[in-house]
Amino acid sequence: MTEPHAKTLEPSAWVRRFAGMIAPAGHVLDYACGTGRHARWLARVGFDVEAVDRDPEALARLAGEPRVSTRVADLEYGPWPFAEARFDAIVVTNYLFRPRLDAMLACLRPGGVLIYETFMLGHERYGRPSNPAFLLRSGELLQRLVAEFTIIAFEQGVVHSPRDAVIQRVCAVKANAAVLDLPVLGAA
Repeated sequence: MTEPHAKTLEPSAWVRRFAGMIAPAGHVLDYACGTGRHARWLARVGFDVEAVDRDPEALARLAGEPRVSTRVADLEYGPWPFAEARFDAIVVTNYLFRPRLDAMLACLRPGGVLIYETFMLGHERYGRPSNPAFLLRSGELLQRLVAEFTIIAFEQGVVHSPRDAVIQRVCAVKANAAVLDLPVLGAA
């Protein structure tokens, strides 16, 4: 899949904008990290990062990067690599595989931050990905997260930088289980 930031090593402005919400020195998962532009930046600003991708050559670019550990894993069809892992934040950009979305979200600790930015329907007019299986539907992230997350920010639409794309992005904090068990006010 061609990503909008393919020609730059700069982290997404969306990731930079919300990284300050992550617990200081927190443990961050850079999910489907590719060559690791976010893992590298997050480590440099003080986080311990686990970078996971299926491409060992891409992960090799992170070799020797302080505060970054790498894991080669097929996040779509391989065994789930994070059964017991919990993270203070998960960063996902330019990637969508719905069948593993729930498993990925389960790896986030209560109070943890999700920073997600990827393509949505309409992007096919600009290039790849064009398969609807890899494009979010309008409002899909918001609808998926609203029951167990506090939505900090949500955007969707056309962007022109770093290239033309149709994207959807969210920053959300996973609710504490105790908060989820509160009764609904005004219920009979």
